[in-house]
Amino acid sequence: MLQTLHDYFWWERLWLPVNLTWADLEDRDGRVYAKASDLYITLPLALLFLIIRYFFELYVATPLAALLNVKEKTRLRAPPNPTLEHFYMTSGKQPKQADVELLSRQSGLSGRQVERWFRRRRNQDRPSLLKKFREASWRFTFYLIAFIAGTAVIVDKPWFYDLRKVWEGYPIQSIIPSQYWYYMIELSFYWSLLFSIASDVKRKDFKEQIIHHVATIILISFSWFANYVRAGTLIMALHDSSDYLLESAKMFNYAGWKNTCNNIFIVFAIVFIITRLVILPFWILHCTLVYPLELYPAFFGYYFFNFMMGVLQLLHIFWAYLILRMAHKFITGKVVEDERSDREETESSEGEEAAAGGGAKNRPLANGHPILNNNHRKND
Repeated sequence: MLQTLHDYFWWERLWLPVNLTWADLEDRDGRVYAKASDLYITLPLALLFLIIRYFFELYVATPLAALLNVKEKTRLRAPPNPTLEHFYMTSGKQPKQADVELLSRQSGLSGRQVERWFRRRRNQDRPSLLKKFREASWRFTFYLIAFIAGTAVIVDKPWFYDLRKVWEGYPIQSIIPSQYWYYMIELSFYWSLLFSIASDVKRKDFKEQIIHHVATIILISFSWFANYVRAGTLIMALHDSSDYLLESAKMFNYAGWKNTCNNIFIVFAIVFIITRLVILPFWILHCTLVYPLELYPAFFGYYFFNFMMGVLQLLHIFWAYLILRMAHKFITGKVVEDERSDREETESSEGEEAAAGGGAKNRPLANGHPILNNNHRKND
């Protein structure tokens, strides 16, 4: 049965155009072709990426955070309370009013004290500013290097300037070492992101991020199997062109350099819109949808590849919506922040006031303490 499944999965009609077989893609005469077995190396490379990331965050990102004066807000910890902790872990982090009243009776605390306990407990679970900075630093470093390397891989190729040449001679297209390593490194990195997603900073688009990583891994793997390598290198470089800008904007945001963050974010938004909503659908997708049909009839691989490209395009539209919302806030003078991030709650949430007298009563609050001077912003 397993052999039958294996034979059906690797049936040439699924992966290759009509009248072509895997034998046509065997290495010969010094020409090397993409093979599925090449991708086995990406899993150990993904683990290597996780190790490199650990040491990078420890010995590079952490000192950089100190240099940029990335500071944590003081968080008041929720006092131990078995009753409230049990509810928090088993029933939910946001108790309804009826739950608050019940927990108040069970714990002997007032309703206001129960609400305060849950706010502090939720804040404890939120990732620290340093964790966010280190994660953004790692991704910025990879995406920047990947974009530079990817550009070097494709800039001297004829299909970079004439998309019809992407399919010239397809699928009998040999690969060169630079294409091989570009693919292996990109795929390994996305495997590492998928492996670490449970421990990384969780944002509101957590599910969309999982879909994106899975779709990207499938697309990169399939494009290698089916020898869509030329199209694949163009797509990967296009995606890397804006990602490093977003991560650098996050880094400056966490460091408190708001003007620099906002300026980089505007550049990122422009690059994202141009690459993901203009170049990708009207050039790259047109290239993968229209030009192949001029050479051979559509087959399963053709439909599958373009379907996955459509999934990515829908995610781009979703993220473009979030980006435009943030850009609108910037233009209208509001603070620009990551729309996907949860906001940290303060002790004054839901109208609660700190127990402080005199003029401090009406001052801004941070974790329940009046802020004496809230104007320490870096001047870029």
